[in-house]
Amino acid sequence: MHPSEVLFQGTRQPLLLPACDHYAGSEKLMRKSLALQQELGPLFDITFDCEDGASAGGEEAHARLIASLLLDEGNKFNRVGARVHDLRSPHFERDVDIICGAAAHKLAYVVLPKPDSAQDVMRAIDVINQHAARAGRDALPVHVLIETHGALRDAYAIAALPQVECLSFGIMDFVSSHYGAVPGNAMRTPGQFTHPLVVRAKLEIAAACHAHGKVPSHNVTTEIKDPAVVANDAQRAAAEFGYTRMWSIHPNQIKPVIKAFTPRLSEVNEAAHILHDAERAQWGPISQNGRLHDRASYRYYWTVLQRARLAGLTLPESAATLLNNIDTPTEAN
Repeated sequence: MHPSEVLFQGTRQPLLLPACDHYAGSEKLMRKSLALQQELGPLFDITFDCEDGASAGGEEAHARLIASLLLDEGNKFNRVGARVHDLRSPHFERDVDIICGAAAHKLAYVVLPKPDSAQDVMRAIDVINQHAARAGRDALPVHVLIETHGALRDAYAIAALPQVECLSFGIMDFVSSHYGAVPGNAMRTPGQFTHPLVVRAKLEIAAACHAHGKVPSHNVTTEIKDPAVVANDAQRAAAEFGYTRMWSIHPNQIKPVIKAFTPRLSEVNEAAHILHDAERAQWGPISQNGRLHDRASYRYYWTVLQRARLAGLTLPESAATLLNNIDTPTEAN
């Protein structure tokens, strides 16, 4: 049996996505992002932005631009999504109609901003499914921005929805929704990692995602000139808050984010050795370097190898062999 079948019997294997979600709004930046993705490979996702990218009065033209770029030969890896307007906007359904109608088969996911409840998300998914189905696409993945009090309250219910892959924290809207009760410095480091209400929100989102095998995506770092700030934020998001993905809003942020979420080579080598011995023991318990390992730790190290592969690391031969058939269609995958 394939390791993913052995280790996740009776449960769904957790979803894994590229560690960096890079947002681009203007045509110039969207094309630049596609070119960078071609250069680096599918190590990061791109989200084309209707909500903040479109000029007032130019919403329909912007959605058509996004659809055309999704169909462009530059979209080589099909790892480009689109953030549409929020459900209550008059432009929401038109965005979905235009983008899904033209390019549903090339769309990696749709990002839903500003829902206020799980019911809002379900209503939006119904609209997306109607338009995607007409274009021949079923179960289009959905990413949800948690940036309102209501969405945070329903984070677990939202993460449980089958089409939802990812919950992403919208820190600026969330802080603003407190109308001055949470200071502006809580939108950035160090306040974003210390203010109790912001910390609570981040932890609730991460916990909801991990409870349902989904991906928690950390908020943006607004500092675009100093990569060290981005790297620090990403490292803290991963090590202290359990996030496995993070926004980027500038090309200079992409590599620091990917690096921060990539397992260390020493951990990858350790995972490869442990899983190699586990396979030889037919996935029964083993002892290595004086420590006991069983299927609980195997699941952890299996995820380490998958995250390393997503980040483009060259894996040890034993690990590469284990992962060879990871894309074989099975219920576990």
